[in-house]
Amino acid sequence: MKTKRIISWIAQVVAAIIMLQTLWFKFTGAEESIYIFSKLGAEPYGRIGSGIIELIAGILLLTPRYCWVGAGLGLGTMAGAILSHLTLLGIDVLGDGGQLFAMALITFKCCAIVLVLNWSKAMTTIKELRPAH
Repeated sequence: MKTKRIISWIAQVVAAIIMLQTLWFKFTGAEESIYIFSKLGAEPYGRIGSGIIELIAGILLLTPRYCWVGAGLGLGTMAGAILSHLTLLGIDVLGDGGQLFAMALITFKCCAIVLVLNWSKAMTTIKELRPAH
């Protein structure tokens, strides 16, 4: 149980750091972010919207009770990023050597680990939220 908790926390922190550190670029309108979301046809709303989702996911990943919600949001967001790289952007974006793509893959994997390791917590919380019949 302790090993599971340690692995989950490592994955939670790694995913949260990656998502939270990219917010500066999204929210300040960095050239690379504007390029990406323009190419996706989602500038500026996609850039700002995904930034807000990543902010919420990053915060939730660092909360013990709701880390699974953050992981689910992170999984969805990173699935979109990975799909965008594979279909429209390419692996190398503006000469970054695939760094953004690699960070999306790492974050996706970390979020998947968090979700799997906290699945029972997620199911318990969902059952508590359902109305009684």
